[in-house]
Amino acid sequence: MIGKLKGVVDTIGEDDLILDVGGVGYEVYCSTRTLGDAPGPGEALTLWIDTHVREDAIRLYGFSSELERDWFRLLQTVQGVGARVALAILSTLKPGDLASAIALQDKGMVARAPGVGPKVAQRIVAELRDKAPAYSGAAAAEIGLQTEIGAGAASTAVTDAVSALSNLGYSPQQASGAVAKALKNAGEEADSAKLIRLALKELAG
Repeated sequence: MIGKLKGVVDTIGEDDLILDVGGVGYEVYCSTRTLGDAPGPGEALTLWIDTHVREDAIRLYGFSSELERDWFRLLQTVQGVGARVALAILSTLKPGDLASAIALQDKGMVARAPGVGPKVAQRIVAELRDKAPAYSGAAAAEIGLQTEIGAGAASTAVTDAVSALSNLGYSPQQASGAVAKALKNAGEEADSAKLIRLALKELAG
C-alpha cells in the first residue's frame, strides 16, 4: 500500500490533484484544505496517503499532515461515514477543531460539513469522544479537559469559567481551550475568578 508520496505538482483540480513522482502521475483526492495549501504546478509537494482498493478501482487520498490522514481513517470507523463524508468534514474543520468539537460533544459544529446530517454528527461525537485526545496533536491536554467538560466531569471552577467566557461571546472551543491553558498555568486548585482572568489573557494574546 502507498503511505506517502513525494513529488511535483502537475495539475490541481476541483477535488484532486496529479502528483508527478518520478515521471508517474498519481491522481490523489484531497480535502479542500489540503488543495488550498498545495503549491502551484511544478512545485514540490509531499502528501500522506490513504489507499483505498476496490474491485473496480484504486483510489488515493492525500493529506498535508499525518494527523489529518489519521482523522480521515478514524472518521470512517463511524457508521454512515465514508471517504467522501470524511473528506467533507476535514475540508470544513481542521484536525484540532474537529477534536475539540468531538470532545465538547458539539454535534452542530460537526454538522456544518456538507453531507453530514444531525444523526451522523451525533454518532461521530458520541463514538469518537474517548479517542479525541489521542488525535489532537499538540493540543492533547486542552482536548482532554474539553472531554471532561463535554462529559460533565469537569470541576465547578472550570465549568464556571467556561460559562463566563461563553457569556462574553466566545465560542465553546475558544472558551474551553483558553481555560485549559489557564488551568495548566494556575494549577488544579485555582478558582474560577483566577481561571477567567488568565483565560482572558490567553484570548487577548
